[in-house]
Amino acid sequence: MPDDRQSRCEFESKKLILRFDATIESRVDAITPVVDGVMNLVRTMGCAAGKELDVALALHEALANAIVHGCKNEPGKKVECCVACDESRGMLIVVRDPGPGFDPATIDSPVNGENIFSAHGRGIYLINQLMDEVRFERGGTEIHMRKN
Repeated sequence: MPDDRQSRCEFESKKLILRFDATIESRVDAITPVVDGVMNLVRTMGCAAGKELDVALALHEALANAIVHGCKNEPGKKVECCVACDESRGMLIVVRDPGPGFDPATIDSPVNGENIFSAHGRGIYLINQLMDEVRFERGGTEIHMRKN
């Protein structure tokens, strides 16, 4: 991971009860093992108690978007994931891909008009519904998700 990963997680390292960093191959079948591993840690450490399903689904969607859209499923490309938790500020998940990025404002809502029938476009919508704070950085190549 890049040297700036500490700043990307925005938590003071002395207050963390959980810190997990992973680099994931650009393969859809790599998503579930990472999500399962993160969620085992989250449950064990008591992060996001009672909200684990929301966190797991949001993480899964963010990783899928990074692999499918950011990496275009190209072998050799990697997705970076950082998960941090502290008792007072909650949980932060950062997912970064090497793609060209995108403008989140251009993503149509999947609950309006003809988009209801689309086979794509629900990931970002779900993430926004499930997490307490969502923002995109670095031209859309990095998503920051927070669960209080």
